[in-house]
Amino acid sequence: MQRALDLAARGPVVGDHARVGAVVLSAAGDVLAEGWHKGAGTPHAEVDAMAKLSPEQLRGATAVVTLEPCNHTGRTGPCAVALIEAGVARVVYAVDDPGVQARGGADRLRAAGIEVVSGVLADEAEAFLERWLLSVRAGRPWVTVKWASSLDGRAAAADGTSKWITGAAARQHVHEQRAAHDAILVGTGTVLTDDPSLTARGDGGELLADQPLPVVLGDRPVPEDAAVRRHPRGLVTLPGHELDTALRSLRDHGVHSVFVEGGPTIASALIAAGLVDEVLVYLAPVLLGGPRTALGDVGVGSIGERHQLDVTSTTSLGPDLLVRARPHRSRPGTGPTTTADERGDDGAHDDRSTP
Repeated sequence: MQRALDLAARGPVVGDHARVGAVVLSAAGDVLAEGWHKGAGTPHAEVDAMAKLSPEQLRGATAVVTLEPCNHTGRTGPCAVALIEAGVARVVYAVDDPGVQARGGADRLRAAGIEVVSGVLADEAEAFLERWLLSVRAGRPWVTVKWASSLDGRAAAADGTSKWITGAAARQHVHEQRAAHDAILVGTGTVLTDDPSLTARGDGGELLADQPLPVVLGDRPVPEDAAVRRHPRGLVTLPGHELDTALRSLRDHGVHSVFVEGGPTIASALIAAGLVDEVLVYLAPVLLGGPRTALGDVGVGSIGERHQLDVTSTTSLGPDLLVRARPHRSRPGTGPTTTADERGDDGAHDDRSTP
């Protein structure tokens, strides 16, 4: 299973799919083949591995896979059926598929007489798949909120200037984080004030291979000549200020993770609403003072209402410090959010979560 998780990590970080790995073993326990999911529309991990073997090798074999084999047809057929038709004797997996349509593969395999073992390295698989699992279980994307500030918590000087609080290494790290998320979200105020391109770029200004889908939230129109309208992924605009509704609508665009760079207003609103799964704070060793704080009202009236965070890492980026933290809760994604099951929505396995 650990090898299957290592294989899963070879799959694309972004995209409308889960990152899944698989290993096929002989009856004697020898590795026969390995596979992983390479992106939307490609064979799932189990099928990728089995395609490398003959029917004789597959009969009586054991398939070890990081996510429960799927049980419905989307861009590809059900993996549970493929395993049954291949004649494998045993299937071992780590985590149940939370998708309403896709789950049930284990039951289908058992009904066909195949031995099924679940929960192997489940904690490791849960941590590896946390963004995707959260998005399917909660019905909204994983939300990472980022800001850069001085040590005294200011995002800009008193006159509004903010370029550049942090150094080149921190700014490049931000671009890498953009590329590691499905979408980047800002408010219309940020677009009108800063005219950002919202692209992920390399050291030399070149576009990175993975580009986040740009999303602008708010009622004011995005100017026709705005830089974001030239984004290679197009542009998604979401009117209104209903954050939970807006985030849920992004699932229709195949978005499982969102990187928020929308300034103090939108960051504060998301935190106050309990819709943030991770915070990235880039701290510069400077003091600015003044009124331009990185966050506004986050719904804390007294110290007992404070938002408690767990710091997961601190990283030096040149002269700056990156603090990565998460809301203090039992596990990522278990905040006060209605699950997809409670709403009757559908989730999906691998590349089939877009309706």
